[in-house]
Amino acid sequence: MDTSLSPFKIFSGTKSRYMAEEICKELGVELGSMKIEHFADGEFEVSFEESVRGCEVYIVQSTFPNCDNLMELLLMIDAAKRASAKSVIAVMPYFGWARQDRKDKPRVSIAAKLVSDLLVTAGATRVITMDLHADQIQGFFNIPLDHLYASSVFIPYIQSLKLEDMVIATPDVGGAKRANNYAKYLDVPLVLCHKQRAKANVVAKMTVIGDVKDKNVILVDDMVDTAGTITKAADLMMENGAKSVRALASHAIMSDPATQRVNDSALTEMIFTNSIPYTKDCPKCTIISVARLFADTIRRVHSNQSISSQYLIK
Repeated sequence: MDTSLSPFKIFSGTKSRYMAEEICKELGVELGSMKIEHFADGEFEVSFEESVRGCEVYIVQSTFPNCDNLMELLLMIDAAKRASAKSVIAVMPYFGWARQDRKDKPRVSIAAKLVSDLLVTAGATRVITMDLHADQIQGFFNIPLDHLYASSVFIPYIQSLKLEDMVIATPDVGGAKRANNYAKYLDVPLVLCHKQRAKANVVAKMTVIGDVKDKNVILVDDMVDTAGTITKAADLMMENGAKSVRALASHAIMSDPATQRVNDSALTEMIFTNSIPYTKDCPKCTIISVARLFADTIRRVHSNQSISSQYLIK
C-alpha cells in the first residue's frame, strides 16, 4: 500500500463492519476504533477513539436498513470533519433512497437528491458507491463520486458456469441498459420483460419480449426487495420454455417474504453481492464479496490513480 501521500484510516458503521473488516484485510491495515453510544430514547452519539487529524478518513456504511444507518453515517462524517480530518470519503456499497430519483407524480420528494445534499453538508468530500438504481444520481453530487459496477465480480462468475445457449434478460424495461451491457460483453441475445405495476412492490402483469425456448436465462437487476418481480419473471421464463433461470442483483434488500418467494420460485440460483448483509436461510442464494473491488478503489483513490481500468462493463 502506497502511504507516501497523507495517512489514511478506515472506519465503519454498525451494520457494515463485516464489509469494512474484509476491506481492511485486503488492504493490510487495521480497522479504526470508534464508539457508538445509544441513549434510552433511541438517539445515539458517535466518537472516534483515535486521532484523525490530517488523515484521509474512509467511512464504510451502507444505508440499509435506511434511517439509523444513514444517520450514523452523517454523524461519523460530521465528527471526522470536526476532528480536522484532511478529507472524509463515504464508502457506501449500497446507496439507499435511490428509487426516489425524480418527481414521477405531483407533490413527492426527490429523496436521492436530499440524501446527496445531506452527505455533502455533513462534510463528505467524496463518495464511493456501487450500482446506483439510476445513473443520473451521480449528477446530484457537487463532489467527486466514484460509481463502481458489480459486473466486475458477476461476469467472471457467469463465465465460470459455462452455460450453453445463454441469454441475458431483464425483469423490467427500466433495467434494459444494464442488461444490454451484459449481453454485449458476453455476446449473447437480450430478452426483455415488460411489467405493469398495480402499486409499489406489486406486479399486475408481465410479458416476455424475445425468445427463451431451450435457453439458459440470466436475469440481471440492481436490487431485489420483495422479490415479486424477479420470481414472477423467472416463472414466466420457464413457462415460455427456458431450460433454467438464474438471477443476479447487486443489492440483497430481500424484505419479507422475499426469501420464501425465491425458495418457492423457478429460479435455479439467486446471486447477490455482500453490499447488504444477508443472513437468512435461502439455499438458492449465492453471495459474492465485493470487498476486493472497494479495497482496490480505496487504494487507487489514495494513490491518485485511475479506477476506470478495473471496469469490465458499466
